[in-house]
Amino acid sequence: MDSNTIDAGLMARMFLAGAKNLESKKEWINELNVFPVPDGDTGTNMTMTIMAAAREVSALYDMGDIDMVSLCKAISSGSLRGARGNSGVILSQLFRGFTKGVKESQEITIPVLAAAFEKAVETAYKAVMKPKEGTILTVAKGGAVKARELADAGVTDMSEFLGQVIAHADEVLLTTPELLPVLKQAGVVDSGGQGLMQVLKGAYDAYLGKEIDLTVEKKTAAVPDKAAGAAGYEAQANAEIKFGYCTEFIIMLNKVFNIKTEMDFKAYLESIGDSIVVVADEDVVKVHVHTNDPGLAIQKALKYGALSNMKIDNMRLEHQEKLFRMSKQEEKPAAEDDLPGPKKDVGFIAVSVGDGIADIFKGLGVDYIIEGGQTMNPSTEDMLNAIDKVNADTIFILPNNKNIILAANQAQSLVKDKKIVVIPTKTVPQGITAVINYVPGLSTEENEETMVSEMKAVATGQVTYAVRDTNIDGQEIRQGDFMGLGDHGILSVGTAISTVALHMVDAMMAEEKELISIYYGEEIAEEDAEKLRGRIGEKYPDCDIELQYGGQPIYYYIISAE
Repeated sequence: MDSNTIDAGLMARMFLAGAKNLESKKEWINELNVFPVPDGDTGTNMTMTIMAAAREVSALYDMGDIDMVSLCKAISSGSLRGARGNSGVILSQLFRGFTKGVKESQEITIPVLAAAFEKAVETAYKAVMKPKEGTILTVAKGGAVKARELADAGVTDMSEFLGQVIAHADEVLLTTPELLPVLKQAGVVDSGGQGLMQVLKGAYDAYLGKEIDLTVEKKTAAVPDKAAGAAGYEAQANAEIKFGYCTEFIIMLNKVFNIKTEMDFKAYLESIGDSIVVVADEDVVKVHVHTNDPGLAIQKALKYGALSNMKIDNMRLEHQEKLFRMSKQEEKPAAEDDLPGPKKDVGFIAVSVGDGIADIFKGLGVDYIIEGGQTMNPSTEDMLNAIDKVNADTIFILPNNKNIILAANQAQSLVKDKKIVVIPTKTVPQGITAVINYVPGLSTEENEETMVSEMKAVATGQVTYAVRDTNIDGQEIRQGDFMGLGDHGILSVGTAISTVALHMVDAMMAEEKELISIYYGEEIAEEDAEKLRGRIGEKYPDCDIELQYGGQPIYYYIISAE
């Protein structure tokens, strides 16, 4: 391009192109989840975050004569309110910082862009209580450092500047497994960092003038206010799967596989599919591709050596099964009454999924249940809507999931007329314990201290199934195995749900406990849950064993010990 500046119109096109590119790669990014659980949702969370802003930007863009201030407000406000999950919240904070850095400039120059990248990183790091390297933050910081280096070196060509920044950030992304051992163990790069790269690459394509469909579907009025689940169902139903088979294998090399060979192989895979990942490591090459003809990929790979660990999944079939499961959730009746109740001093909001668990929270005095959790993280806007529905001066929020805490904190920062207290509960049992330990008559600060202290004494385990083969936390896991997930990793693996649950409890009982609570999910019969209760009771006769219907999907059992 001739111009070395970016005006509001071009920036809007770049943002929309970045959003569309991320949207097209979201399933691939979901698959980068470290743990092989059926709810890897980084790609979905980041996509829903950026698309909330893209809808606002698209409306401005369609009107024409767009200005930088309005554009920056649309990007910042839309992404902040639409942010879901930790990756989505961090992405929204990157946008927030970036827009602060450019909103006063009608034409963005390289020095302004470099400063805006730095502001984006600064803002995102501040939003995270304990920033961890090897994540999206590291990738963003790497890009910002390169941008500053190029700007200070006097680079004036915008195309060269953007290309080098993106290339360097890509290199930083490849180092994330070295910074986070769990990524290296799983054989993946950071999913949030990969999501950010797709945004940057899409934006760069728009800057270069590539033909890109910038159409953004408007949010329909059919999405119910009460939950994020309907939005998730709509997004899944509208998703188009261009290449139907997720194909993975390892090549045991019998000939030289140099850089040129690798580039040729990647080029071939790109001609028959997308979501290509090729990682060469000494005598083996790990391969991942989405294609409509897995046989072509396999035939090409056989030219380089023998194949092992082959796995081919029909994504269209899995997509239909997922839609069916989500539709069953959609059929559940709406909440009886979403109108604010009588004014009170203190109110409670809990994030929960499953009829039984929701009833438990309501029985403990929780005013409003936000449906969500592992399978669909509520957005900041969902939190704000819930806060509006609770007619109280002080509101305690129980996120009950580590991936929802940042969205709750972000909602807290946006509310000015009520005192919002986020109790950082990471599991449903922690949330139940926290609300049980609320004492009327104590100050907000005293209750917060007590609730946080008591929730930390709760150990939680959750039984689900593996969606792929992997080796993590010293456990050899095969697709379809059942897994017991603890607070800090995988506690047990096996082929029988009840046995995995029992072994998981054994690992949780490393320290002396007095109470074990079992919440069984929608796919578990009460009779089977009673049998598990009996087995646990026989092994731990000095503990009280409580059994409750949770009704949660995907997780057969949620078990706590305290």
